Amino acid sequence: MEHKFIVGLTGGIGSGKTTVSDMFNQHGITIVDADLVAREVVAPESTGLKAIVSHFGERVLQADGQLDRAKLRIEIFDQPEQREWLNNLLHPMIRQLMFSQIEQAQSAYVILVAPLLFENELDKLVNSTLAVDISPQLQVSRTSSRDNVEPEQVQKIIASQISRELRLEKANKIIENTGDFDYLRQAVAKLHQEYLRQAQVTQGER
Repeated sequence: MEHKFIVGLTGGIGSGKTTVSDMFNQHGITIVDADLVAREVVAPESTGLKAIVSHFGERVLQADGQLDRAKLRIEIFDQPEQREWLNNLLHPMIRQLMFSQIEQAQSAYVILVAPLLFENELDKLVNSTLAVDISPQLQVSRTSSRDNVEPEQVQKIIASQISRELRLEKANKIIENTGDFDYLRQAVAKLHQEYLRQAQVTQGER
């Protein structure tokens, strides 16, 4: 992993992480998305899904053989030991797949998109961290309209994540997402140049 310069991209729900990562991707940068990797390790026929079914039973499956996340949440809700079992199973698998995708990346540096970058201590495994910041009011309105959920539900998700203050305090760089795409593009282009320089320096030190 040492030779890859990795930027950990994070932000609260509805902050615009995908929009920002797409813009980096347009500069030819490989994006590794922790959420997508987490889905891959429990895809039908995967070792992860087989282990979950063997532990919880087939009641956690949908009719088409996919994992029923809602049912799995019920199984681990208020059951710390079951949640811990699940985390102990999946976290190493997720990390392994994440890092193999990072290793295979051909771009000058790699963006690791991880909503829980700081919560899961993934920040210790990257060279630099970037937080997409947005006001809590915008977070709630954007997420509730995007996911068609009640604002109260969004508030609960926000409350379960690291606080905005702590995220901004921990991040090496912050990108403000006010909804102005031109501003966002310029901010990403500027950071892209900076990360290219940092990646060169890091590789030069080897």
